[in-house]
Amino acid sequence: MAQPVIGTPWKKLGAPVSDAALEGVEKYWRCANYLAVGQIYLRSNPLMRKDFVDEKTGEVRDFGRADVKHRLVGHWGTTPGINFLMGHTNRLIADHQQNAIFLMGPGHGGPAGTAQSLLDGTYRERYPEITDDEAGLQTFFRRFSYPGGIPSHFAPETPGSIHEGGELGYTLSHAYGAVLDNPSLLAVAVVGDGEAETGPLATGWQANKLVNPATDGIVLPILHLNGYKIANPTILARISDEELEQFFRGMGYNPHVFVAGFDDESHASIHRRFAELLEQVFDEICDIKACAQAQVDAGGEATRPVYPMIVFRTPKGWTCPKHIDGKKTEDSWRAHQVPLASAKDTREHFRVLRGWLRSYTPEELFTPEGQIRPEVTAFMPEGDLRLGANPNANGGTVRRELTLPDIHAHEVPVAEHGHGWGQTEAARVFGAYTADVLAQNLDDFRIFGPDETASNRLQAAYDVTRKQWEGGFYADEANDQLLASQGKVIEQLSEHQCEGMLEAYVLTGRHGVWSSYESFIHVVDSMVNQHCKWLEATVREIPWRAPIAGLNILLSSHCWRQDHNGFSHQDPGFIDLLLNKANDTHVVNAYYPADANMALAVAQRVYQSTNCVNAIFCGKQPAPTFSTVDEAVAELDEGLAVWRWACTADSLADADLVVATCGDVPTLEALAATDMLRELGVKVWFVNVVDLLKIQNASENDRAISNERFAEFFGTGEKPVLFCFHAYAGTIRRLVWDRPGHDAWRVHGYEEKGSTTTPFDMLRLNNMDRWELAADALRLVGAVRGDADVFAEQISAWEAFREEAFQFAVDEGFDHPAFTDWVWPEAAEQGDADGALSATQLTAGDNE
Repeated sequence: MAQPVIGTPWKKLGAPVSDAALEGVEKYWRCANYLAVGQIYLRSNPLMRKDFVDEKTGEVRDFGRADVKHRLVGHWGTTPGINFLMGHTNRLIADHQQNAIFLMGPGHGGPAGTAQSLLDGTYRERYPEITDDEAGLQTFFRRFSYPGGIPSHFAPETPGSIHEGGELGYTLSHAYGAVLDNPSLLAVAVVGDGEAETGPLATGWQANKLVNPATDGIVLPILHLNGYKIANPTILARISDEELEQFFRGMGYNPHVFVAGFDDESHASIHRRFAELLEQVFDEICDIKACAQAQVDAGGEATRPVYPMIVFRTPKGWTCPKHIDGKKTEDSWRAHQVPLASAKDTREHFRVLRGWLRSYTPEELFTPEGQIRPEVTAFMPEGDLRLGANPNANGGTVRRELTLPDIHAHEVPVAEHGHGWGQTEAARVFGAYTADVLAQNLDDFRIFGPDETASNRLQAAYDVTRKQWEGGFYADEANDQLLASQGKVIEQLSEHQCEGMLEAYVLTGRHGVWSSYESFIHVVDSMVNQHCKWLEATVREIPWRAPIAGLNILLSSHCWRQDHNGFSHQDPGFIDLLLNKANDTHVVNAYYPADANMALAVAQRVYQSTNCVNAIFCGKQPAPTFSTVDEAVAELDEGLAVWRWACTADSLADADLVVATCGDVPTLEALAATDMLRELGVKVWFVNVVDLLKIQNASENDRAISNERFAEFFGTGEKPVLFCFHAYAGTIRRLVWDRPGHDAWRVHGYEEKGSTTTPFDMLRLNNMDRWELAADALRLVGAVRGDADVFAEQISAWEAFREEAFQFAVDEGFDHPAFTDWVWPEAAEQGDADGALSATQLTAGDNE
């Protein structure tokens, strides 16, 4: 199902913009500015009445300092320019019936977003307590940046927002992600000039090489060049016009420069000039769409056009007092936040505030009862075309469930060959299933990657689609064979772009996945953090936002098998960021499939999930498969399972210790260690964890297993627990500190040691190799038996072999056969593990 077509997109006006519409835009702008100033400053008397009845004392009084908020919080500087642009975007939508959304890069313009949705009617529809009268207007003002109210940014609480803008840099990534496979959508993306100095925004301009004008919508970037950040000038505001134009032309845009507010030009003239410019720009966009469609109709491919963009140069704090306390305010960094910080405390600042509010002539904008006069909003769009009502800005309303193929079609035949059989790349199996998902959902599923789609084993998608690319083609097909102007895979060597484009894709109602090397996911730690906050707010407080698809991140090329790239590529700490969001909203999930069949079970789950971030830590190197698909699904249902086929004890009570694992490589090493312990008669109860948060303290997570169930897996401290974890040991301690028997746990994890070395040596460096795990198990068992030296000879022998195996790798350049040739006994008995690779027709490929 394609995205809904709203209105009649890409139709030129064919006539001048009417005077009536521009008069409406002027009234809108003044009203939005008044509403914005009121949100920042006022707690009562929203119409500045002289006969206002004080709600506390009942006295009748004039507008005064008592009506000003005690804490003045918010940002004025960018807001009037955003109000201006929103007014003109409304006019464009109404005149052309154009399907459009508005992305506010300068998120500090939050008052503009709430004012806009109040003016288009969607705010009151979502929040009926904002009644259409003076009392409702007072509530509207008071709740902004107020205890029990709403945030100061263009937050999820605001209808029409899919981009909060609180953290700068992602406007264009979100805008371009929103228009993918959404050919009727115009995304008006306002970029703050401070934001334009960030790395993510700088690379966001390049996304115009990754969209197709025939099959995707159009992004209209507007650089809001008001000159200043919080206390400094901005770079793009100070370079010459010639350099600025060359910059954007070099990025593939046709810049249109608009300057206003620095002289005595009338507002009517300014509005007329900008409306004419916007019409010119929209005509260019319509021509781009028409040309692209003509190319496709002629049997060709749409080629990359030069897209228009606008440089909108206006004063910071436009329309506020020119000077305050003798210091320049409008067109100055002083207008950034609250220009009149002492409006409640000093008579002079209050006098200036009162004059500022009156400058917008509110009596022309509101009725005496506090209603917005109809002439203020008569020019605006209606229905779903309203910015606050467009379903693309509430993507869950148009999200459909994916058609999912049967994961059994990709099953590695463990039932036939035995647990621990074969050498299969789990990420490649995940990728093969994902390709099937893509094939059955071509309208609303995409894959993103920072040039690592094949490296992370998702290349089966290329049997279904190609990489979408409009950055130019060479005649050498050997190099360009996977590139096409239309495709469902997007690669750009920017984690910011991958994250941002997929975020917007799911926020507008679609599904997808992106992959990254585990160590470099940290590049977007803060982006994931912001998306989680969006979801947390939605789950807790915003029932009108329908659930969106889970944001799926495949983390392959992980720390334990980065022997090709070395220490710089070894970091499993992303899980710790996610755990900061492991709370009552349940917006994060962390999956550690131990093998290919478990990866299939995880893939099926995440592609059905909503309102969450799913991190899948999945190896891409050949490894045994331990569970059947049905066993994997059953384990995933609870989050963990006892692998009875791996236990050498008949029960937990019968065991000498529990060996527990989470992660593919630690699981393999722990199984090998269990095999070694079997030969010594040590009885092991073996537990594997795939859904990490299921073992989180039940006191912190109401979806985790109960303490009673936890004890059935791990005991209550009477048995030592050797836990072998993919990431840092402290992560597990953080999760189970309130669990019964947690003091009996010994955790092995990544110890921040690594190099460009062999797989065994990487394990040895971090004390995760099977010989060290088995030795530590003996130490734990010996301590329980009250004889610390009972296994001393065996431990010494294993420690000596670790050094021998290391020296072997140094001398030979590859790992010792005792490490590389081990197979779980069941698989060794039922089939030749060396033949498994060809049987599954999977190969290792390069570890890039």
